[in-house]
Amino acid sequence: MYPDSEILFPSRCIPQLRNLRGEKWARLIDRLMRLPDQHEDVLGFSLMMIKLASCLTCDLDSYRASLGCCTCARRTVGGFKGSDDDIIRLFEEAREEVRQYLSRDDLPIGVTALIERVEAPRSSR
Repeated sequence: MYPDSEILFPSRCIPQLRNLRGEKWARLIDRLMRLPDQHEDVLGFSLMMIKLASCLTCDLDSYRASLGCCTCARRTVGGFKGSDDDIIRLFEEAREEVRQYLSRDDLPIGVTALIERVEAPRSSR
């Protein structure tokens, strides 16, 4: 197993994608970097990356896995043939898919716990 490879796109790789495209992309990445991992925008971005990079077909013994997730993500974003508007539209579609999923009444308890943790007001110390 490779130390930088995970099962699905890790949000820790998001900052490394900032300078791979144009200004609109950079602004999106800047905004995502300020959000918690459980935020619907970060989840939507991760879903988009999972689809673009074909994470579900990655085998931990494969060449892609040997590169590590962040390198694979950089190659995926850098090799995307569409415009910034195209890839941002894919992000927005994935975010909407996440929103629809999170609005369901029958969410697994683990997902519900994550949502409650994000939505809970922060205590002042």
